[in-house]
Amino acid sequence: MPLPNDEKLIALSEEILKEFEKIFGAHPGYRPAHAKGTMLTGTFTPSSEAASLTRAKHATDASTPVTVRFSNSTGLPLIPDNADGADPRGMAIRFNLAEHVHTDIVSHSANAFPASNGAEFLEFLRAVTQPDKEKVGAFIGGNPKALAFVQAVTPLPASFAKEKYFALTAMKFTNAEGVSRFGRYTIVPEAGEEHLTAEVAAAKSPNYLFDEILERVAKEPVRFKIVVQVAEDGDNVNDATVHWPADRKVVEFGTLELTAPVADSAQEAKHTIFDPIPRQDGIEPSDDPLLGLRAAVYLISGRKRRSAPALVE
Repeated sequence: MPLPNDEKLIALSEEILKEFEKIFGAHPGYRPAHAKGTMLTGTFTPSSEAASLTRAKHATDASTPVTVRFSNSTGLPLIPDNADGADPRGMAIRFNLAEHVHTDIVSHSANAFPASNGAEFLEFLRAVTQPDKEKVGAFIGGNPKALAFVQAVTPLPASFAKEKYFALTAMKFTNAEGVSRFGRYTIVPEAGEEHLTAEVAAAKSPNYLFDEILERVAKEPVRFKIVVQVAEDGDNVNDATVHWPADRKVVEFGTLELTAPVADSAQEAKHTIFDPIPRQDGIEPSDDPLLGLRAAVYLISGRKRRSAPALVE
């Protein structure tokens, strides 16, 4: 995955990474955001509807091996699972299509994002992390996108397996007949959604989500449905902060079944660079400016992470 040939985009990505380091400190070998995570393996099985949406390999093959990373928010590798700021949670999915060939979905547990582009996101980071809380409140209250994001965060899930995740940027899906439609992924837990009160969560261990998901998958597979909400003509497909009407068609894309933890999860996560741009025939990126920015941020930070000393647990 090469860096984009866009000096302004690279410079903006570097500024965002510097801001994350100011906020959370330097933690070599870890992600600047969603630093605390764990990885599981399993299988994706497409639904009977998937091929009507896209000709992509994982939509037409009988099944595809997957690697999934669940994570807490922030760049703090040891943030307690029940801490303020640990939400929204992350879920990144890698479809392993062949040796060194893959495509990813990157999602989080808030059906919102605080910015439509990189410049707005940098402004958001600088605004909400300043020490003057009154100014923070004033910024959020005066910024509809930031306010919608804060209000969309679902705090303190009972389990990573009982949370819903949203991939907010739209993709262009093209099927074997050449019919193209834009859509957005949502990952829905088979076990249903469940969130804890602050009081119940406070009594949990600082590692309760990570302990629970390993205990759960040791007993039985963890399953999610991946669905795609399909846009209609006139819907804005290039702004992750704009929701489409709830009556838009939803296509079931397939089922994730997670069956085991990844061996040496921390080292595997250190070397895995998820890519929000699909780079797969049958699924193309929209023109959402966040896609190129996120791909650059992930790649720059991922290269730095890979060059850091080996992690010690």
